[in-house]
Amino acid sequence: MVMADRPEVQTASGPVTALTVFGLGECLLNGLARVPFRRPWEGPGGLLDNLGQSVTRQVIRSFMGFSVSLPIEEFRSMEKILDDICKVVMPPFVGLFDGVEITSDTIGGVPGLWCRAKASSDAYVDDADDKQTIRATMLYLHGGGYIGTSPIMYSAFAASLVRATGYEVFIADYRMAPEFPFPAGVLDAADVYRGLLERGVGSQHIVVAGDSGGGGLATSLISYLHAKDMPPPAALALFSPEIDLDLDRPSITENAPYDILPWTIPVTPYLQGVQPNDQRVSAVYAEPDPEWFPPTFVCWGSAEIFRDGIREFALRLEKSDVRTYAMEEHGMFHVFPILMPWAESSKRVFRALHDLAADHVTPDLEAEQTH
Repeated sequence: MVMADRPEVQTASGPVTALTVFGLGECLLNGLARVPFRRPWEGPGGLLDNLGQSVTRQVIRSFMGFSVSLPIEEFRSMEKILDDICKVVMPPFVGLFDGVEITSDTIGGVPGLWCRAKASSDAYVDDADDKQTIRATMLYLHGGGYIGTSPIMYSAFAASLVRATGYEVFIADYRMAPEFPFPAGVLDAADVYRGLLERGVGSQHIVVAGDSGGGGLATSLISYLHAKDMPPPAALALFSPEIDLDLDRPSITENAPYDILPWTIPVTPYLQGVQPNDQRVSAVYAEPDPEWFPPTFVCWGSAEIFRDGIREFALRLEKSDVRTYAMEEHGMFHVFPILMPWAESSKRVFRALHDLAADHVTPDLEAEQTH
């Protein structure tokens, strides 16, 4: 369910919601009108990549700036409309272009969406010999700065992950701030992880993944599992993770003109009294246990505001002898593989994921039959 459908969440009236959506459209058009004046042909790639990056940056920045300025009830109402649109558009889109089926499920009391290759389903494959083996189960925690978006909005990226890795992906619909600050999202993620174990999926066949705020949440989940003496997942995959909520590194201001994110990143709604340098919310300050911490893939852009914190996080993992696969893509902004999957930098990320997919997990054939 989208956050607006939760009984504890307040939403705006119909007329106010209509005005909010109109304002969003006006803001996006205003942002697009600025593109020609920002030398969109210049950038780290070819002409088409540079143009795509300029348009994407301006549109997303306009959307983000508008969204964080709204009262929470208007934000939730707008989010629900976007969610409803995605529910109509995304299933046929990923089914046609990625060969992926989207189904709803509840694991450990937490709702979410499965994304699975149609070629792995009895409903689409008649001959068992032709059925595609599911290599592993990925628990995906979507981004949104700990405050927004929904699983269906991430189904296209999840479908790309299915295609690149051969995994099945469960996108958890965890609770978000400000209605549900830390540690609500972590507890929901832990309930899903525990629920997968109870369904017979071995921890050695689970990959935890996330982007942006969801990437930060993924590292918080790893910390929680360790503290609770639960078995670690087989691997961790992070895309531009928000793992330093202090927001005090040079890249925060140096890359502000180039990133998609507004320079005023809201973290207070999520923290609500927790210190931003607390290891439970900012993994960059934690000391990973090399005997327990899972092998980690992490990618980010050199032009994003979180760059310095992610660099230090990756370096800390490497110095702790955690098996680490780090990719920094020149000139790219926050979560570029999600927003620009056609870009050469994104293709390199997907190729790396494809090559690494079988390195740390093996197919759990017994679990495939039970869940």
